Amino acid sequence: QVQLVESGGGLVQAGGSLRLSCAASGFAFGSYRMGWFRQAPGKEREFVAAIGWIGASTSYADSVKGRFTISRDNAKNMVYLQMNSLKPEDTAVYYCAKRSSTSSSNSYYRRDYNYWGQGTQVTVSS
Repeated sequence: QVQLVESGGGLVQAGGSLRLSCAASGFAFGSYRMGWFRQAPGKEREFVAAIGWIGASTSYADSVKGRFTISRDNAKNMVYLQMNSLKPEDTAVYYCAKRSSTSSSNSYYRRDYNYWGQGTQVTVSS
């Protein structure tokens, strides 16, 4: 069965960095685009970043553009989110997600993802 397991979250001061990892299993990883989303307390889950099959195509929310970098390693079935210059407003639970189809474009929409990890908490203190 499909499994997505995130790790790497934690508490960091504003301006600091964290690297999130997502270990994927149970499907043909290299055939699917992947995404990262986040959900802050009392807010809707929102798009953060997405990546294409081989990592050449990436998309970012405006709020993280220039600070976050998504990448993948198809040999290891891993997706990463490098987060730099973190801000208190980046505090949220971060989720890794698998696209529901072998689409030819990245998606910003939750409805286009059919499997999610359990999430990892990121807390940025001011």
